[in-house]
Amino acid sequence: MKKGESSKKVVLITGASSGIGKSIANYLSTRNFKVYGTSRSSKDSSQVSFNFVQLDVTKEETIRSAVQEVFQKEGKIDILINNAGVGITGPIEETPEIEIKKAFDTNYFGPLNMIKNVLPVMRKNGSGLIINITSIAGYMGLPYRGIYSATKSALEITAEAYRMELKQFGIKMTNVAPGDFATNIASGRYHAPVTKGSPYEKVYGDTLAIMNKHVDAGQDPELMANEILKIIQTEDPKVHYKVGDRLQKISVKLKSLLPDKLYEKMLMKHYKL
Repeated sequence: MKKGESSKKVVLITGASSGIGKSIANYLSTRNFKVYGTSRSSKDSSQVSFNFVQLDVTKEETIRSAVQEVFQKEGKIDILINNAGVGITGPIEETPEIEIKKAFDTNYFGPLNMIKNVLPVMRKNGSGLIINITSIAGYMGLPYRGIYSATKSALEITAEAYRMELKQFGIKMTNVAPGDFATNIASGRYHAPVTKGSPYEKVYGDTLAIMNKHVDAGQDPELMANEILKIIQTEDPKVHYKVGDRLQKISVKLKSLLPDKLYEKMLMKHYKL
């Protein structure tokens, strides 16, 4: 064992300052894992049961620095959990291009850069597990959440290819798609403004209220933490996992079974469009 290397499995999880990420980090740290959670700003680790490292997934220099810091302390990184993400809502026509690019920088390019920087460490150790937190929204184009759906779908599909490329190194990858959970994601996401006089004004405003209601009524994030532990303990993880209420998981299955127009009609009815 190298100097400073822990006998516990070392977990690096992005976006651990709140919500699902914080729940996962706390949960794993109480179950014999050495957990490093990341945040864009410095955090006081005394307030949680894991260690914080500063990292912004949109800035590769901070990714390199954080990975190096954890490796120097522990001598390994066994598990990477790509959890950091941002929400974005709005009519696609009225969503500023700069906000679309920001969403992709965080939800897609951020995880890819995390993977790229962690892989040399895992390859050196001949093993590793990468868990990408995506979204059930990534399985379908949702009205007024189309950009968010696109970012998560892109990560899901890219990871399908990536995991095949990594098998030769003994490194495993999987995607976990949560449904609605009771977190503060709604307050932190970008909302295209409900513009007075816009052709989307009423419908978008009503749909936004429905979305926020779903999040507020979402499940306890600890359910996700428990599922993540089960996946870590699985010898050969599946390509995709879905975690959420029964209706949300069924909606993914229905998309593959129903004619496109019928599924579209079902979604529109759900969002009262």
